[in-house]
Amino acid sequence: MSESRVTALTDVGYRRWILRAGPLRMPVRQRSVVAGVVAVGVLCVLAVLALALGAYPLTPQQVMQTLLGGGDAMDRTVVIEWRLPRALAAVTVGALLGIAGALFQTVTRNPLASPDILGLSNGAFTGMLLALVLVSGSWPVLTVGSLLGGFVTAAVIWLLSARGGVQGFRLIVVGIGVSAILASLNTWMLLQIELETAMFASAWGTGSLNGVTAGPLAGALASALPFVVAAVMLVPRLRQLGLGDDMAASTGVRPGAIRAGALLIGVALVAAATTVAGPVAFVALAAPQIARLVARTPHLSLVLSGLFGGVLLLGADLIAQHVLPTSLPVGVVTVSVGGAYLVLMIILEIRRRA
Repeated sequence: MSESRVTALTDVGYRRWILRAGPLRMPVRQRSVVAGVVAVGVLCVLAVLALALGAYPLTPQQVMQTLLGGGDAMDRTVVIEWRLPRALAAVTVGALLGIAGALFQTVTRNPLASPDILGLSNGAFTGMLLALVLVSGSWPVLTVGSLLGGFVTAAVIWLLSARGGVQGFRLIVVGIGVSAILASLNTWMLLQIELETAMFASAWGTGSLNGVTAGPLAGALASALPFVVAAVMLVPRLRQLGLGDDMAASTGVRPGAIRAGALLIGVALVAAATTVAGPVAFVALAAPQIARLVARTPHLSLVLSGLFGGVLLLGADLIAQHVLPTSLPVGVVTVSVGGAYLVLMIILEIRRRA
C-alpha cells in the first residue's frame, strides 16, 4: 500500500507543500490552496444567494433544506428547476472562460490577451448565427456551429499573424481586427433575418443566462470536459514554455506545437461557453489576473482561473438580476466592469514599460 503524506517546504519565497503518494510528488503552493478555498467559499455563498433571491424569496435554510431533498413542492420547483440551472450555468461558463483566458495569456505572455479581445467569442457567435439561419435552432446544431465558428476564426487569426513566427502582440492586433470584422458581419446578419429570430439571437448575443436549461448546459459541459482534461495535462509543458523557447526546446518541448495545442483547447472552451450564454465579455480577461494577484503565483493557474471565473460571472449575474433597477443580461454587467478593468490594465502596462 502506498503511503500518502505532505511535506512543507519554502521555495524561492513561496511556502509550498509537497504531496506524496508513493513515487508521485506534486508541489502545491500554500497560498494557492488558501486562495482556492476562499474562492470555493465565495462561490458557495453566491450560489445560495442566487437560489434564494427572486420574486419568490427563500431563506438560506430553506435553500439548503430543498437541496438536501426536503422542502415543499413549490420550493423544489423554484430552486431545482428554475434557479439551479442558471446558477450552475454561471459557474460553468465562468470557469470555462477563466481557463481559456489563462491559456491565451500564458501562450501570448500578455495580460491583455483574451478570447473576446482576439475575436474568438465573436467567431463562435458567427458560427451559431449561421447554424441558426441555415440549418436549425436545435442546441446540438448550434453547439457544432459555435465550435466550427471558433475554430475557423482561430485559424484565420493564426494564418494572418504567423508570418515570421507567431508573436503575442501581433496575435492580439490581428485578433482585434478580425473581431471588428466579425462584429460587423454579425450585425448585418441580424438585420437580414426574420424579426423573431433576430430578437432571440440579439438578446443571446449580448451574453445572457436567461432561459438556460439543464439540457444545453449538460451538452456544453460534456463537449468541454475532454478539453479541460487536455488543458490540465498540458500545464507542465506550458510551465516549461514560460522559461523561453530555447530553454523549452532544450528540454524536449516543441514550442510551436504547444502554443497551437493550447490555443485550440482555449477556442474549444470558449465555443462551449458561448453555446450556453453567448459571447460574455471580459471574464476571460480578468479572471486569470485576479487569481494570480490573490494567490501571488509566478504563473497563471488554470484551476484558480476557473474558480475565479465562476465567481466573477455568478456575481455579475446576481448584480444583473437583483441589484440594478431593472433586470439586464449578464453580459451588460461584465462589459461595464470589464471596460474599467481593461483601462486600468492598459494604464498599469504603460507605467510598467515606462
